[in-house]
Amino acid sequence: MSITPWHYHSQTQLLLPLLLIALAAATRLVVLGAAAEKQGQPITLPGCPDKCGDISLPFPFGLAAMPGCFLEGFEVSCNDSFDPPRAFLAYPGLSQSVTRYSYIYSGAANITGRVRDMNITVVVAPFELIGVSSAKGEVQVYGAVASVCSTNADNFVKTRQATYLVDTLSINGEGPSPFLLSMTRNVLVGIGWDVDAMVSSSIGGKVGNSYFLTCESDLRGNLHDATNGSCSRRGCCQPSFPEAAPLDRFSVNVDGPYNNTLWETNPCSYAMVVESSWYNFSTPDLYGDELQRKILPRGVPYVLDFAIRSGSCPPEGQPSPVCASADSYCANATRGPGFVCKCLPHYEGNPYITGGCKDIDECEHPDLYPCSGTCINKPGGYDCPCQRGEKGDGKTGTCADKFPLLLTVVVGAIGGISFISIVTLVILLRKEKIKMREFYEKNGGPTLQKAKIIKLFKKEELKPILKSRNFIGKGGFGEVYKGRLLDIGLVAVKKPISGSVLENNQFANEVIIQSQVIHKNIVRLIGCCLEVDIPMLVYEFLSRGSLDDILHNNNVAPLDLDVRLHIAAEVADALAYMHSKAHTRILHGDVKPANILLDDDFMPKISDFGISRLIVRDRQHTNTVIGDRSYMDPEYLRSGLLTEKSDVYSFGVVILELISRQQATHLDGSGLVDNFLAAHKENRVAALFDNAFTRPRDLELLGNLAGIAIQCLEDDVNQRPSMVEVAERILAIYQSHITLI
Repeated sequence: MSITPWHYHSQTQLLLPLLLIALAAATRLVVLGAAAEKQGQPITLPGCPDKCGDISLPFPFGLAAMPGCFLEGFEVSCNDSFDPPRAFLAYPGLSQSVTRYSYIYSGAANITGRVRDMNITVVVAPFELIGVSSAKGEVQVYGAVASVCSTNADNFVKTRQATYLVDTLSINGEGPSPFLLSMTRNVLVGIGWDVDAMVSSSIGGKVGNSYFLTCESDLRGNLHDATNGSCSRRGCCQPSFPEAAPLDRFSVNVDGPYNNTLWETNPCSYAMVVESSWYNFSTPDLYGDELQRKILPRGVPYVLDFAIRSGSCPPEGQPSPVCASADSYCANATRGPGFVCKCLPHYEGNPYITGGCKDIDECEHPDLYPCSGTCINKPGGYDCPCQRGEKGDGKTGTCADKFPLLLTVVVGAIGGISFISIVTLVILLRKEKIKMREFYEKNGGPTLQKAKIIKLFKKEELKPILKSRNFIGKGGFGEVYKGRLLDIGLVAVKKPISGSVLENNQFANEVIIQSQVIHKNIVRLIGCCLEVDIPMLVYEFLSRGSLDDILHNNNVAPLDLDVRLHIAAEVADALAYMHSKAHTRILHGDVKPANILLDDDFMPKISDFGISRLIVRDRQHTNTVIGDRSYMDPEYLRSGLLTEKSDVYSFGVVILELISRQQATHLDGSGLVDNFLAAHKENRVAALFDNAFTRPRDLELLGNLAGIAIQCLEDDVNQRPSMVEVAERILAIYQSHITLI
């Protein structure tokens, strides 16, 4: 007898399942096979086909034509004469058969009749696969339907005889089949107005060890007792299988009344083993051929459990050669002998192949893995900590606030205040940034930036220096601070007094002029900061401080004569350079010992040069006297006119302090200048010299310096020498002194 798919002529269509099988089979296929094929995950051995048509074939299943691609008993044949090809279980001897009894029944209604002219036909076919799930150990297959029908019911009333077709379904097998009918996934269904449905089996193939499951449906002649969706023995019956009934071979039978006077309207009764969720009873199924018109040529779906029937799981702790995935384990079969392979909890896929079980991302399936907190996937499970500020277990939905309501309100209020403060700070910082940009442009920043001659410092760079602990003095321009800048070293930052300097490009132009002055005896301008209301200047820092500090500090040893002559000569040369040799004439306006700084080698450098030009707003006249009055030209005090001779006068006062070590003060009639002028008239200037010098040669040199100072202090500005003349005469005195040393 050949093994072929079901095939009948038109009169046999009553054997076939309902039209809904197409949709049900497709849905079931997804349920059983999709997990193994998730995201292209391999489901079978390398090099082995994993499909037949639309049916996935996860290992241990494989095509019978490909040895080594399946385990024994799990062969599958693929019939490619269909489009698409169809898959069938090919385990030897495992098949289903339909036995058809065709005969004529004669007899009066309600009276036992007799059967004659019986013909018997047997059709055998393999199980066609709908889907396979290695993870669940299940296959879904198509099965036939048992029925009893009258084919000439319209003649029964007249002739009292009818022709019957009776089909019974049998499941056959040879040897220990891997497959058993699932007791939990299938039910027995009987359909008809007066029907007996039965499943019978010789359990384990042993004679005398039988099993029966029956159900009855009796409408008692009243078809209106049937209810849609209800299999309560009124038109439909549906018992469940006991779990303890391992059916590897069984048959399905149906019996109906042979003297039925309703055959004309209700010609058939049915019995079928079917997946429990598949069939939903409908009262039209009882009438005529309504049910038959819904049938397709494959059968109804039911589920078979499978297991590796030969052998058992190895001892605990030892790997199973069949369960190849590292994240799988071996479990004894729940029904019948043998074992199955399963993925570990929180893994899914095919446990029978290497790497077949993959970690489940539980966070993608909140319906299956609840989390009321923050879901975090991890191998073999997931974490679900509660949200910040909560305690409990997010998996059980017990997350609750850590803090009482009052504390929460307080914390919330603090948070709100903090938020407002941060927003306010951001706004203030933004306004400050805009303001600094306005200052930068007002103070001539674009001009200086374009000139690229000095460094433009950010406000934040100088801010650490402008602290009270770094304050070192105060002059006509403003306060002076000492500090250190990265890549530059020690600097002196001069912070001007409010409203004392030029604005816009006038300030920038004067800074450009200062930056162009390069002289060994003039303090170098390094850069400036324009991001403040009043620009700040950054100069090189000289370690020994000012000449004023050294001359008038009793704790400092007196300077030698050669050092004093050297200081006088170098300062005079610097002033002469500013007046006559610089690119633009520069007037100092505040020459005094405090503005003469000394380095480690007592080399003098003039500071605050050109400050007067920054202050007087590009005019030679000013109504406000600038500088220290003790060193100030009386003519400048009277007229407000600042000239080169004003610096000459101030330098003359500096010479007097150098030779006397007395500090000039602004006192009418008793100041240093007045004392020297009076002594000069009386020819006794030597009495005012520093008493550290007593040698005649030293006193002579000091007298020569005093003579130069007296000329610088002439009340008539026209009688004063120029700084060039002063520088030449002092240099000559210094050189003569050096020659004699």
